[in-house]
Amino acid sequence: MQKYYAVRKGKKPGIYLTWPECKKQVDGFANARYKSFTSRAEAEKFLTGTDSYNNKKSSPKKVTKASNIDDFDVVIYTDGGSRNHGNVKGGHVRTDDKAAWAYHISNNGQTYEGTAGEFGATNNRMEIMALIQSIIRLNDLKINQQNAIFVLDSQYVLNAITKNWLNGWKRRGFKKADGSALANVELWKQLDQLLPTVPKKTFEWTKGHATNVGNNRVDELLNETMDKM
Repeated sequence: MQKYYAVRKGKKPGIYLTWPECKKQVDGFANARYKSFTSRAEAEKFLTGTDSYNNKKSSPKKVTKASNIDDFDVVIYTDGGSRNHGNVKGGHVRTDDKAAWAYHISNNGQTYEGTAGEFGATNNRMEIMALIQSIIRLNDLKINQQNAIFVLDSQYVLNAITKNWLNGWKRRGFKKADGSALANVELWKQLDQLLPTVPKKTFEWTKGHATNVGNNRVDELLNETMDKM
């Protein structure tokens, strides 16, 4: 299927037919605005539209003051998704349900991305995996000591970190307050070990599937992965 990448705000606004062409116009451009569409008409409509996006994202605690990503050396967007039968009331994940995670890292005009899929996984599992894999990549790139901001749309993952749920689970042997088993325990243990490797970090929430460019990009990546599964 042909995609149309509309760049409303970038080095050279316009419509591009491939992601590499679009990427050249938005990499290193502060507050770039772009989005992919399946029809040229929708892409052209996006080019002439306007929105209130100003890089000010709400934090998990809903405070009015949010960080400006331009203040950070490294900006990381992560996301997880699934197409499973457990997304409806009373539903359960099946072994053949598709799920995937993705991350998008920006650092000094360079972009690094990663994505992979898994059958029979929950959305929450993929959200944790996305964050884990992004931190592993930061370490591999040796940029984990720089000032970084992680932008997620998962309250589940953010609350575990910003509200110290993870530390509480750890004190109880990675169990819930009532002593019950913790889902995805092996991933929480791995994340707990990785978080200290990025000493200067900030976490913020963004509304999923809205006007946040980075969030839309990782959502696109993980959906492309599931399409290929």
